[in-house]
Amino acid sequence: IDRLGIVVVGASLVIEIALEKNPTYWNAKAWRSLESALALTPNTRRAKNVILFLGDGEYPLPVSEEGQADRGTGRGLTWAHPLSPLQTYNVDRQVPDSAGTGTAYLCGVKTNAKTLGVSAAAAYGKCNTTWGNEVTSVLHRARKSGKSVGIVTTTRVQHASPGAAYAHSVSRDWYSDGDLSKEAARQGCKDIAYQLVHNTDINVILGGGRMYMTPRRTPDPEYPADPKQNGTRKDGINLIQRWLSTKEAAHYVWDKEGLDAVDENSTDYLMGLFEPKDMKYELNRNASTDPSLVEMTEKAVRILRRNPNGFFLFVEDEVDHGHHSGKAKQALTEAVMLDRAVERAGDLTDASETLTVVTADHSHVFTFGGSTPRGNSIFGLAPKKAEDKRPYTSILYGNGPGYALHNGSRPDVGAVDKDYRQQAAVPLDVETHAGEDVAIMAKGPMAHLFHSTQEQHYIAHVLAYAGCIEPYHADPACPVPLVPENRSGSPGLTPHALLAALSLFLQL
Repeated sequence: IDRLGIVVVGASLVIEIALEKNPTYWNAKAWRSLESALALTPNTRRAKNVILFLGDGEYPLPVSEEGQADRGTGRGLTWAHPLSPLQTYNVDRQVPDSAGTGTAYLCGVKTNAKTLGVSAAAAYGKCNTTWGNEVTSVLHRARKSGKSVGIVTTTRVQHASPGAAYAHSVSRDWYSDGDLSKEAARQGCKDIAYQLVHNTDINVILGGGRMYMTPRRTPDPEYPADPKQNGTRKDGINLIQRWLSTKEAAHYVWDKEGLDAVDENSTDYLMGLFEPKDMKYELNRNASTDPSLVEMTEKAVRILRRNPNGFFLFVEDEVDHGHHSGKAKQALTEAVMLDRAVERAGDLTDASETLTVVTADHSHVFTFGGSTPRGNSIFGLAPKKAEDKRPYTSILYGNGPGYALHNGSRPDVGAVDKDYRQQAAVPLDVETHAGEDVAIMAKGPMAHLFHSTQEQHYIAHVLAYAGCIEPYHADPACPVPLVPENRSGSPGLTPHALLAALSLFLQL
């Protein structure tokens, strides 16, 4: 058993399989589940806290691949019910990207691929179509309602999914001002890192992305001898220092030692940037210098929960990059870590007042099959050889870098280590997203509102309604914030905008 518990097969599974031969086992199991279902009572109180966990590119969720990766038995992880399918397409694409989906589940409005925090009226890469088409995230509105807010991610904090929480950008690739097109810079568009510091008052920011925050040729604190890791900003602004200068009780850290030293009881603001770009895969992480997703999530919750009005936290794990590389073990290990972060956050919060939601933004062309027997390692081989008389793994990809032919034949399966690329049917440098529905699971106040098939943008509306966040803040059931703050308008979500859109629709 390795440190993640992957491929755990032992006496308990043998005993369980023996019990399963008796119909009484299945009847009793179903009855216990039925009793639990009959006892369910929707929690209709409003949520003090809202936590959205996103497994970027993680689907199927979580009943087989990830559960077996963690336990070797094909059982699901710790995520809760109910389970509802979500349609993930972007306005302009059947198969979505993470910027368009991020705008949907965080801002409540579907949009075009590769754009962040703008409606589909904005055109990708066209700076002058930004203004007037901005849509505002539920995280931003939660902060305006008096809650503390945070972002935790294993990507760079300027990446597509976290970027949708605060940025309005017609290109997800405008990480720093050095990435802006000349036209965009001339027309006044701001890069995503700049917007991270200036758009929303975020209490906790944890992830990667140091290089986009500091001026060109600024040495990286972790890799000072590597010029490729230096800062990239052309405007000469140190955004980390600017952020610190505008906050009280604020700290910046760049390694695990610094994170561990932060006193959450005296800290109101924390920025932790642990890599120049994305953070390392869990299986590649140096546990002495780099914090895990679980450790970052715990620190964020401990800081945010001090607010008497509650908090909104977005947590993302980058399952996606492992799949894009065709490395299933890297991807599924990230899924295991997300599950552990969900569990840890549950330990630190009150389930009766915290809405916890777990979902994916999209899926991948990733399959799990081969008639494998119970107890077989999910990273192992199917029991029979293929028509070409060669073995194949139970995990395969529809396309990607795992495609290979040697002398006109499919190669034998090599050692399936953490960087093994599962074979793929179509040769591509990068494996692609897939377009099927993804699952959403939730527990806590208003979790029952996730039911039946929904569009992905529905998530933001449930989160806002449950948390008494604009535009649902005026409901009589919503408490008055203990420390009232000015509320801001929310393009695309205010009652006025919703009624105007409906009126326009009825006139068509």
